[in-house]
Amino acid sequence: MLLDILRYAFAVLIGFASGAVVSGAVFAFISVIGVVPRFAQKTRTQAYVKTYETALTLGGIFGTIIGFTGLRLPIGAVATALASICIGIFYGSLAMSLAETLDVIPILTRRGRVSRGIFFFVLAIAFGKMVGALLYFLVPGFYSSGDM
Repeated sequence: MLLDILRYAFAVLIGFASGAVVSGAVFAFISVIGVVPRFAQKTRTQAYVKTYETALTLGGIFGTIIGFTGLRLPIGAVATALASICIGIFYGSLAMSLAETLDVIPILTRRGRVSRGIFFFVLAIAFGKMVGALLYFLVPGFYSSGDM
Protein backbone atom coordinates (compact mmCIF):
# COMPACT_ATOMS: atom_id res chain seq x y z
CA MET A 1 0.00 0.00 0.00
CA LEU A 2 2.68 2.50 1.02
CA LEU A 3 4.88 1.35 -1.85
CA ASP A 4 2.05 2.00 -4.32
CA ILE A 5 1.51 5.50 -2.92
CA LEU A 6 5.23 6.23 -3.24
CA ARG A 7 5.24 4.96 -6.83
CA TYR A 8 2.31 7.20 -7.74
CA ALA A 9 3.87 10.17 -5.97
CA PHE A 10 7.14 9.56 -7.81
CA ALA A 11 5.29 9.27 -11.15
CA VAL A 12 3.44 12.52 -10.48
CA LEU A 13 6.69 14.25 -9.54
CA ILE A 14 8.48 12.99 -12.65
CA GLY A 15 5.50 13.94 -14.86
CA PHE A 16 5.30 17.43 -13.39
CA ALA A 17 9.06 17.96 -13.68
CA SER A 18 9.08 16.72 -17.27
CA GLY A 19 6.20 19.02 -18.19
CA ALA A 20 7.96 21.96 -16.57
CA VAL A 21 11.14 21.27 -18.52
CA VAL A 22 9.32 20.88 -21.84
CA SER A 23 7.20 24.01 -21.35
CA GLY A 24 10.28 25.94 -20.29
CA ALA A 25 12.05 24.81 -23.45
CA VAL A 26 9.10 25.83 -25.63
CA PHE A 27 8.90 29.29 -24.09
CA ALA A 28 12.69 29.66 -24.28
CA PHE A 29 12.51 28.73 -27.96
CA ILE A 30 9.78 31.29 -28.58
CA SER A 31 11.79 33.92 -26.75
CA VAL A 32 15.04 33.09 -28.58
CA ILE A 33 13.51 33.45 -32.03
CA GLY A 34 11.97 36.74 -30.91
CA VAL A 35 8.32 36.35 -31.89
CA VAL A 36 6.93 38.75 -29.30
CA PRO A 37 9.42 41.62 -29.77
CA ARG A 38 9.14 41.27 -33.54
CA PHE A 39 5.34 41.55 -33.40
CA ALA A 40 5.61 44.54 -31.11
CA GLN A 41 8.12 46.18 -33.45
CA LYS A 42 6.07 45.55 -36.60
CA THR A 43 2.84 46.80 -35.01
CA ARG A 44 4.57 49.69 -33.21
CA THR A 45 3.24 48.53 -29.84
CA GLN A 46 6.49 48.03 -27.91
CA ALA A 47 4.84 49.39 -24.76
CA TYR A 48 2.64 46.27 -24.62
CA VAL A 49 5.36 43.60 -24.74
CA LYS A 50 4.58 42.48 -21.16
CA THR A 51 0.91 42.13 -22.10
CA TYR A 52 1.84 40.02 -25.13
CA GLU A 53 4.06 37.79 -23.01
CA THR A 54 1.34 37.39 -20.39
CA ALA A 55 -1.22 36.50 -23.05
CA LEU A 56 1.18 33.95 -24.56
CA THR A 57 1.81 32.35 -21.18
CA LEU A 58 -1.87 32.26 -20.22
CA GLY A 59 -2.74 30.84 -23.63
CA GLY A 60 -0.22 28.06 -23.10
CA ILE A 61 -1.57 27.30 -19.64
CA PHE A 62 -5.24 27.29 -20.70
CA GLY A 63 -4.45 25.30 -23.84
CA THR A 64 -2.70 22.67 -21.75
CA ILE A 65 -5.58 22.49 -19.28
CA ILE A 66 -8.14 22.13 -22.08
CA GLY A 67 -5.98 19.55 -23.85
CA PHE A 68 -5.46 17.36 -20.80
CA THR A 69 -8.92 17.59 -19.29
CA GLY A 70 -10.89 17.34 -22.52
CA LEU A 71 -12.85 20.37 -21.36
CA ARG A 72 -15.46 21.52 -23.85
CA LEU A 73 -16.26 25.20 -23.89
CA PRO A 74 -19.73 26.17 -25.17
CA ILE A 75 -18.45 29.09 -27.23
CA GLY A 76 -20.20 28.44 -30.54
CA ALA A 77 -19.05 28.10 -34.11
CA VAL A 78 -18.10 31.75 -34.65
CA ALA A 79 -15.88 31.88 -31.56
CA THR A 80 -14.35 28.52 -32.50
CA ALA A 81 -13.57 29.82 -35.99
CA LEU A 82 -12.08 33.00 -34.55
CA ALA A 83 -9.94 31.02 -32.10
CA SER A 84 -8.81 28.73 -34.93
CA ILE A 85 -7.79 31.72 -37.04
CA CYS A 86 -5.82 33.15 -34.11
CA ILE A 87 -4.09 29.81 -33.53
CA GLY A 88 -3.24 29.59 -37.22
CA ILE A 89 -1.84 33.10 -37.21
CA PHE A 90 0.30 32.25 -34.19
CA TYR A 91 1.70 29.06 -35.73
CA GLY A 92 2.31 30.76 -39.05
CA SER A 93 4.08 33.62 -37.31
CA LEU A 94 6.13 31.19 -35.26
CA ALA A 95 7.19 29.34 -38.41
CA MET A 96 8.07 32.55 -40.23
CA SER A 97 10.00 33.85 -37.21
CA LEU A 98 11.98 30.64 -37.12
CA ALA A 99 12.62 30.88 -40.87
CA GLU A 100 13.71 34.50 -40.44
CA THR A 101 15.97 33.65 -37.51
CA LEU A 102 17.63 30.83 -39.43
CA ASP A 103 17.83 33.00 -42.57
CA VAL A 104 15.99 30.36 -44.59
CA ILE A 105 14.45 32.77 -47.08
CA PRO A 106 17.73 34.59 -47.97
CA ILE A 107 19.54 31.25 -48.35
CA LEU A 108 16.79 29.87 -50.60
CA THR A 109 16.75 33.01 -52.73
CA ARG A 110 20.55 32.98 -53.14
CA ARG A 111 20.76 29.29 -53.96
CA GLY A 112 17.72 29.42 -56.20
CA ARG A 113 18.93 32.65 -57.80
CA VAL A 114 15.59 34.32 -57.11
CA SER A 115 15.92 38.09 -57.13
CA ARG A 116 12.33 39.20 -57.55
CA GLY A 117 9.02 37.86 -56.32
CA ILE A 118 10.09 36.93 -52.78
CA PHE A 119 6.70 38.12 -51.56
CA PHE A 120 4.98 35.60 -53.80
CA PHE A 121 7.33 32.84 -52.64
CA VAL A 122 6.44 33.45 -49.00
CA LEU A 123 2.77 33.82 -49.91
CA ALA A 124 2.87 30.47 -51.74
CA ILE A 125 4.34 28.78 -48.65
CA ALA A 126 1.60 30.26 -46.45
CA PHE A 127 -1.12 29.36 -48.96
CA GLY A 128 0.16 25.78 -49.22
CA LYS A 129 0.12 25.46 -45.43
CA MET A 130 -3.42 26.83 -45.32
CA VAL A 131 -4.70 24.46 -48.01
CA GLY A 132 -3.06 21.50 -46.25
CA ALA A 133 -4.63 22.44 -42.94
CA LEU A 134 -8.06 22.92 -44.51
CA LEU A 135 -7.86 19.55 -46.25
CA TYR A 136 -6.74 17.88 -43.03
CA PHE A 137 -9.51 19.36 -40.89
CA LEU A 138 -12.40 19.61 -43.35
CA VAL A 139 -12.08 16.51 -45.55
CA PRO A 140 -12.67 13.38 -43.45
CA GLY A 141 -10.06 10.70 -44.06
CA PHE A 142 -8.03 12.81 -46.52
CA TYR A 143 -4.67 12.05 -44.92
CA SER A 144 -5.58 8.64 -43.59
CA SER A 145 -6.13 7.14 -47.04
CA GLY A 146 -3.45 4.83 -48.37
CA ASP A 147 -2.72 7.12 -51.33
CA MET A 148 -0.09 9.22 -49.59
